[in-house]
Amino acid sequence: MKPEIGKKHLITTDQWFIAPDGETYKAVFGTVKGILSSDESLGIRTNAKSTNWYVSIGNMLIAGCQIHYVIQCDNVSLEPPTVEIDHEGKRNVERCGSTRIYIADA
Repeated sequence: MKPEIGKKHLITTDQWFIAPDGETYKAVFGTVKGILSSDESLGIRTNAKSTNWYVSIGNMLIAGCQIHYVIQCDNVSLEPPTVEIDHEGKRNVERCGSTRIYIADA
């Protein structure tokens, strides 16, 4: 699916990234502003060993080679995710400290 300009999307990334708040995230939620070439986004033309397209979403620019999934949605849950851990025959459900979705429109 191609991201639609002007619509909100959740984009997951292949690698962790550090956002302006100093936290690490694996996804970004915001309004897609454009799908840009390296010339348009960085001001230089990259070579064959670099990505040549980027998605501008909120206050971020994501390299095309880092995008894993793109989901069009109007909102996302900011509840911290849970993880199930089996230990000594008992299933424990633990809540993580915070969500790993960066809100780029804030």
